[in-house]
Amino acid sequence: MKVLLTGATGFLGSHLLQALLEAGHDLIILKRSFSDTWRINRFMDDICCYDLDTITLKDLFQRHGKIDTIIHTATNYGRNGETASEIFETNASFPLNLLETAASLNTDTFFNTDTVLYNHLNYYALSKNHFKEWGRHFALMNRIRFVNIKLEHMYGPNDDDSKFTDWVVQNFLNDISELPLTKGEQKRDFIYIDDVVHAYLTLLDNCLATKDNYLEYHLGSGNTITIRKFVETLHLLTNSSTQLNFGAIPYRVNETMNSCADISKLRQLGWKPECELTIGLKKLIDAKLRKM
Repeated sequence: MKVLLTGATGFLGSHLLQALLEAGHDLIILKRSFSDTWRINRFMDDICCYDLDTITLKDLFQRHGKIDTIIHTATNYGRNGETASEIFETNASFPLNLLETAASLNTDTFFNTDTVLYNHLNYYALSKNHFKEWGRHFALMNRIRFVNIKLEHMYGPNDDDSKFTDWVVQNFLNDISELPLTKGEQKRDFIYIDDVVHAYLTLLDNCLATKDNYLEYHLGSGNTITIRKFVETLHLLTNSSTQLNFGAIPYRVNETMNSCADISKLRQLGWKPECELTIGLKKLIDAKLRKM
C-alpha cells in the first residue's frame, strides 16, 4: 500500500514509520526542510522524503500517482510560545490543504491523530477540533474516508522532554531538589507507544474494508491513574530524592479532570493494550538512563 505519513520526524510518526516499513508498505513522508531527522536517519534510504516548504502538495501527488492512504500525525502543541495563528496553520490549515488535495486526487482514506482534550482548553485543542470537523464534513460529502483517532496520553522512548511524562522522568533522574506540581487529582489514561502503533496498524488493516466514510476510535489503555499516583510511581521507580510539591501549580482553566478511553471498538477489531503501565515506565526510564 502506498502511504503518505506526516509528522514522521516526531515521536509517534517515527515509531509508525518503522512499523509501516516493516509491514512492507511503500512509504512517503512529508516534513519541513529544517526538521530534525535524528529519530529516522537510519530509514532515510528506504523512504521517499519531501519538504513541504519546497514542494507543493499537488506536485507531490502527481509524482507518485494515486496515494492510497494518508496517516497524519504532525502537530503543534504550542509549547514554544507559538501564536494562535501559527498553531492553527499547523493543526488545521495545513492538514485541510492536504485533505482537500488527497480527496481531489482519489486517495481512499485519511487517518487523523486527534486529541481527547476539551476544545477550549488551549489553542492546540481548539485547532485540532477545527480540523476534525472539516474531516467529518469531507466524509459526509463522500469525498474521502476519514478515520479520527482520539489519542490519550502516549509515552515511551525518544519522546520530547517537553512532554509531561518525559519532563517528570528527566527531573527525577537529574535529582532536582523540588518539583512543583498541581494537586494531581486529574485522572489520565497513559498508553505505551508500541500499543499505539499496533492500534494504527490494526485500523489500517481493518478500516479500509468498511463502507462507512467517517469512523472514530478512542485510543488509550482503557484505565486511569491520578497524576499524583503516576508521579509518585515514577518517583519510586527512579529512586529519586526530589521533593514533590503537590499544589504548587494551579490547575489550567477548563482542565479535564477525568480522561479515559473507551477502547471497546478497537477491541472488536482484535486489538488490545499489551504493555502494563509500570513495565512501560521502566522501559522509558531505562532508555533515558542509557542516554545519560
